[in-house]
Amino acid sequence: MTTATATGKRATTRETILEHAYELARKDGLEGLSIGSLAQDVGMSKSGLFAHFGSREELQLAVLQWVETRFVGSILRPALLEPRGLPRLRAMVLHWKEWGHIHQSGCVLLSAVGEYDGREGLLREAILKQQRGWREQMQRAIGQAVELKQLDADTEAEQFAFEIYALMLGLHHDAGLFGYEEASQRTDAAFNRLLGSYQTTVERHHG
Repeated sequence: MTTATATGKRATTRETILEHAYELARKDGLEGLSIGSLAQDVGMSKSGLFAHFGSREELQLAVLQWVETRFVGSILRPALLEPRGLPRLRAMVLHWKEWGHIHQSGCVLLSAVGEYDGREGLLREAILKQQRGWREQMQRAIGQAVELKQLDADTEAEQFAFEIYALMLGLHHDAGLFGYEEASQRTDAAFNRLLGSYQTTVERHHG
């Protein structure tokens, strides 16, 4: 077996492990992950699993990174193809809603916040970095909309991003309890009302 083949096989095995770990984390949270249960789920020995992840914490961090990569690929990347400002911000919300639909039975990124918000350590630091990075992306789109005079000049990007985040938390909460369609409609209505409160008069009439 060549080095390239071995490396490719290792990467494929690692991806399979992370896929299984992610599904377990959706049900039981990152704290519910154990090397033993994951090894059994994947059909590997514990020692085989430790060859890919040296510790439980390393596995948890890898799952967080794995999910973040897919979150960015599903939401941010397609949004960046849209024009700067409001079109991009609207696209971010739209794709975030689609993510919420797919993950209405459990989003590891959100559940991890509740698991580690009162703790210290590498996992909490990784979650903070992820959450701050995503809010900064929203704030950047909001700031661009202000520059393009699509939003009022006194719009506070951090506040607006916080309010959007709060709406999406509501979507995730209600989608699992009352069904996605109703939650989606209410989120749309709330976002349009919120956006209208920040839009310039010209943009409001144009939109």
